[in-house]
Amino acid sequence: MSQSSTFSLRLQKNERLTDPSCDDDVVKLTFEALAHQRLPTFIAGQCVRMGLPSQPDLPASYFAFASSPHDVLPHDTGKYEFVIKGVHPLSHALVKLKVGEEVEVEGPMGKGFDLSAHQGKNIILMGVGTGIAPLRSVWLDMIKHRENYASVAIYAGFLSAAHHLLTDELQSLAEHDIQVSISLATGHDDWHGPVGYVQHALQEDAPTPDNTVVCLAGMNVMVDACTETLLELGFNEQQILLNF
Repeated sequence: MSQSSTFSLRLQKNERLTDPSCDDDVVKLTFEALAHQRLPTFIAGQCVRMGLPSQPDLPASYFAFASSPHDVLPHDTGKYEFVIKGVHPLSHALVKLKVGEEVEVEGPMGKGFDLSAHQGKNIILMGVGTGIAPLRSVWLDMIKHRENYASVAIYAGFLSAAHHLLTDELQSLAEHDIQVSISLATGHDDWHGPVGYVQHALQEDAPTPDNTVVCLAGMNVMVDACTETLLELGFNEQQILLNF
């Protein structure tokens, strides 16, 4: 497992993910290493503790990697990606970060989603909102080793179409034999997918728990609700994986 350390990152790209009409600011931030610095490797699902040296009065906070562990290689300086929503003073400052500005991070931290012991199994990924970030890290990792797993399904939930993050990328996962179900809490006339919460879509599909593990990421209330649904479907707690 990666050893935690403290280092700086420089912003390479700031990409807004929510619709311009949406009041919620959600961005994908891509960071690069500073000169002569190599980024630590990490396990999909792990996080870092991030702060802004330019605004030391803002308390540091935790953000999960949204990038592939394969983006950090021994022969390259690599990159990190994070999906961040402006919900508190630090995250509001981060979503407005300009290219070239630096952050200080400590990490990697957490147990992540280590699927090395689950090769050959069916994998289900479930997350809502920015909880999609650590799951993106997982599916990018799995794409590199798709032959190591049986069926793979993603259940993603968003508040509305304006909050639907990583739309094109999620739709492209069919190319890698990954099934994607997207639920919107608030539907609209042009939306033909599930309306409601991700656990409702899961309950409707009723996947078999045989030879299956589930990676859950998101708010505690969502994790609790999804866990309850999974247990009702016959899964046991050992089949439900959390990244913290």
